[in-house]
Amino acid sequence: MTRLGVVNPETWAFFHELHAYLARRYATSVFTPAESRSPVFRERLDRRRLDRDLRAFLGRHDVVFFEWSSGLLAHATRLPKTCSIVTRLHRYELYDWADRVAWDAVDGIILVSEAKRRDFVKRFPAQAAKTEVLPVGVALHRFPLRSPRLSGTVGTLCHLTPRKRVYDLVLAFVQMLDAVPSLTLRIGGDRESHHEDYHEAIRSLVERLGLQSKVTFDGEVTDTAEWYAAVDVFISHSYSEGLQVAPMEAMASGCYAVAHAWNGAEELVTPAGVYVTDAELAGKVAAFYQLPAAEQDALRRNMRNLVASRFDADNVHARIGDFIDQCARTRT
Repeated sequence: MTRLGVVNPETWAFFHELHAYLARRYATSVFTPAESRSPVFRERLDRRRLDRDLRAFLGRHDVVFFEWSSGLLAHATRLPKTCSIVTRLHRYELYDWADRVAWDAVDGIILVSEAKRRDFVKRFPAQAAKTEVLPVGVALHRFPLRSPRLSGTVGTLCHLTPRKRVYDLVLAFVQMLDAVPSLTLRIGGDRESHHEDYHEAIRSLVERLGLQSKVTFDGEVTDTAEWYAAVDVFISHSYSEGLQVAPMEAMASGCYAVAHAWNGAEELVTPAGVYVTDAELAGKVAAFYQLPAAEQDALRRNMRNLVASRFDADNVHARIGDFIDQCARTRT
């Protein structure tokens, strides 16, 4: 059985189910860096210890999968090559880490969208043949199709950071209310420690607009399936994404999803669901609520079918496994 090492130094939010699949398919172990105990020369000692532990980890496996193309991948690609290396690049790594990775040492590069692959290949054309587009998968059984009854609620679920443009979404919601006065807006997601001012600015804006009875802040959402079941229209208002997972989950649940025209949005929602201006967004939301009930229901079912065809976790995970095998064979 192939010995697979897994390195994930960042969030496991989109990785638990993929890791469980990989653990069934391979003899899998996870890299755990040792913690420093010495207050003296800590940085130098930590780097030496990391270098030693990472060398040993790479040497014990046939393939090592890096869930994020960030710091540990950059470090690993500067070490002597002893195994195949496969990585998944989501979004931010392309801007913060890509120039520090020795890509010639990487055997396979997974991008989560065609748009991100184009961006990557434009910067690293010599690596094009190593790339594969495989999005983050959605476990459909976790997100049952919601009841056809609508609640008059639009919503977004994300970390409250400037990139997600939730402040701007509140402003756009004013135009939505002009078109559909009965609407309410739900904002799900936890505040970020480095963006406390952004969170406070959003709340202050709601108060200044007098929308306290129309806008609900749900904070961190633990039961996402239940949250999606209370939302009719999911809005991805970001200016940059890899391929955002929350809209996929919302669509699987039967929400109608629309997205601002960030690079790659057309790979996530239907072409009719992509907008640029706030006026376009308000128009799309109003058009949805004006549809006959049967057409609304058909549109929501189409949303789930789209997720099943493009983002079903069982299919995506199997394709990632096949890609890992391909990279291992190429290395051998």
